[in-house]
Amino acid sequence: MDLTLPESHRALQASLHDFCEERVKPYARQWDHEETFPLEVVKALGELGALGILVKEEYGGAAMDSLAVAVAVEEIARYDGSLALTVASHNGLGTSHIRVFGNDAQRKRYLPKLATGEWLGGWGLTEPGSGSDAAAMKTTAVRRGDRWVLNGTKMFITQATVGQVFVVLALTEPDRRQKGITAFIVEKGTPGFSQRAIHGKLGMRSSDTGELILENVELPDSQRLGELGMGFINTLQVLDRGRITIGALATGLARGALEESARYAKERRAFGKPIGDFEAIRWMLADIQTELQAARLLVHRAAVLADRGRPYGREASIAKLFASEVATRACNKAVQIHGGYGYTREFPVERYLRDAKLCEIGEGTSEVQRTVISRELLKA
Repeated sequence: MDLTLPESHRALQASLHDFCEERVKPYARQWDHEETFPLEVVKALGELGALGILVKEEYGGAAMDSLAVAVAVEEIARYDGSLALTVASHNGLGTSHIRVFGNDAQRKRYLPKLATGEWLGGWGLTEPGSGSDAAAMKTTAVRRGDRWVLNGTKMFITQATVGQVFVVLALTEPDRRQKGITAFIVEKGTPGFSQRAIHGKLGMRSSDTGELILENVELPDSQRLGELGMGFINTLQVLDRGRITIGALATGLARGALEESARYAKERRAFGKPIGDFEAIRWMLADIQTELQAARLLVHRAAVLADRGRPYGREASIAKLFASEVATRACNKAVQIHGGYGYTREFPVERYLRDAKLCEIGEGTSEVQRTVISRELLKA
């Protein structure tokens, strides 16, 4: 089994490493403190090709694969979880829904702008009263002649206020619940469509999060995305790949925690020697390293299965579950290694810890992942 990354993926990794050292590392703490979305840096990532990794070259994308997305997201997350979340969600949710299920006209209109970062995309599934339970969705789309009228609210949407195009899920046949959900493409500026920012988050503070409010939003049928009533089934397919990217994000945060802690352990002295000489510190570092390596392998396995067209839903859930919980443990240990300094903003590990918690919630909670994994196991 060859576990070496392809040369193209190593080149992407190296370019993003250099970019983050120069454009992200010096500013991530300030962005987090001020809850500032780094739009210019995101645009620059688009110029590097990091926002259209899965998009075909004919639409301006890099035409790479899910493994490349995982590599890119991990590399960015090592420096800033919020920025990695932007890249993960843009590649894996709204853009991918259009890429996979859109018709030719929709792909030609939206993918070139999304792939280059000229436009940012968002994906509207979660609602104020509907998270893991998508069947509790309240947003509706009622057909009137050749048009649809959408009403409802979407909550905790990434890129909510900075995005220009959104995939919104709505009930077109409420009595059919999951089988009556359809996807629509909604552009910023459409009459009746508004966006509201959400501030005061625990972590991922420089990632743009907000509400999408639809009040009698009229759309032509050409803005319907995919087949009628297939929105939820398509959503599950989008979420499977999204779980791989969140697993990669968690892996990046764990890696950041490890690298920062190892550096600190060599520099910080206590009782006349570096704290890295103490067995307690060494064992914490060893635990982080061991779980980090395992998490990365699980994430890459799920990505490779997806790229080869093989079933990967269970593996994506396993990777996301394990990596997200590894990240939280790793970041907790990193704060402990840093002692009192780890509890301050002077070092990035406290930010990594706050960011890591989102990985256990977004794209399906850890409890949902355990349900998916056990359901698949008991089918046998």
